[in-house]
Amino acid sequence: MHMHRRQIIKGSAAATLLGVSRMRGARAAKEPIRIGVPGSLTGPYADLGNQVKRAITLAMDAANEAGGVDGRMVEVRYLDTEAKADLARQQGEKLALAGFNILASAIASGEALAIGPQLARWDALYISTINKADDITGKSCNARMFRVNHPDNSDAAVVQPWLKQQKQGKWAIQAADMAWGRNSGMSFTKAAQSDGRSIVVENYSPFGTNDYAPYIQKIADSGADGLWVALAGRDAITFATQARQFGLLDKVFTAGVSFIADNQVNALGPAAKGIWGVINYSSTLDTPANKTFVADWAKKYPGTTPSNFEGETYVGMQVIFQAVKKAGSVKPMDIAKAMEGTTFATLYGEQLMRREDHQLVCPNYFGYVGEVNGAMKPIITMTVPADVATPPPDGSCKLG
Repeated sequence: MHMHRRQIIKGSAAATLLGVSRMRGARAAKEPIRIGVPGSLTGPYADLGNQVKRAITLAMDAANEAGGVDGRMVEVRYLDTEAKADLARQQGEKLALAGFNILASAIASGEALAIGPQLARWDALYISTINKADDITGKSCNARMFRVNHPDNSDAAVVQPWLKQQKQGKWAIQAADMAWGRNSGMSFTKAAQSDGRSIVVENYSPFGTNDYAPYIQKIADSGADGLWVALAGRDAITFATQARQFGLLDKVFTAGVSFIADNQVNALGPAAKGIWGVINYSSTLDTPANKTFVADWAKKYPGTTPSNFEGETYVGMQVIFQAVKKAGSVKPMDIAKAMEGTTFATLYGEQLMRREDHQLVCPNYFGYVGEVNGAMKPIITMTVPADVATPPPDGSCKLG
């Protein structure tokens, strides 16, 4: 009986020590990096939302398998926005208040512009990896909002030198009736007119348009010999398919932005051949980091290569992880301060996050769709260096 009591006392002491040890371990464990993605998982931009998900999953899994980012595990939560601004604001709030307050990768620019003004109230941060509207890093800039992808004015900077090589004098514009589409149409018009070209018709189609016949007829009747397209996702595929069926793409030289994205090219197949456009990222980029990324991608998603949206979103994860490590914190404003004016290692090489407007300064590219190893692929023909491809701040951003 005496021995039994001593064993109980020793066992209780050991259990107490074990409990204290576990408590200390729990206190020592670093808070995870919680990323919230208010993304388009249904609707016309669903494929783009799924591309974002693939890129983030690759980055998250690789980080966690390596023991985390600076000892912090990465957690990601997704909520569907259908690419609608009001829903993006609602879903962003849900994510932020649930602790997933490092927000990233909404698809439509209107979503980012709706989220931005709420970030301080939510104590959140937003990193754009897809949104192109200039206002995001312009007049609607925000101390808690950053962009790693190419804005519209970067695409315009690539268009101008390319356009000088083209002979088409009369151009039509087919763009999405949203902030990004109208931005692109305005930028292309400015570039064309500065080079003595004319815009003979401008069409801005609603998000999710199914019948492009009236727009195609207007372009055909306009006498345009060139067509600039700013459409993405299912809208781009629907327009290109119908334009090819009506014979428009055989008669009018066609180019665009986000129009020769990999997913559109894959969906169109041979019908995409010969279309030109801005290429923001390509799996063929010749940098050590990109070669590693493409190899890792092939292991995780066999038989595929990363698309432009997947590449740019992965850059976003690279920037977030490096900023968290530099900050030694997952608090949004600590991360924001760590991002400003910092140079990050990305798929493009070493890139600066500008302090003045929170825009990552990246190179940009132009090319066309051609056959590569039996498949249609965007092929880069012109590279514009980062300092030229990313125009300087225009003074409209006031970060305070």
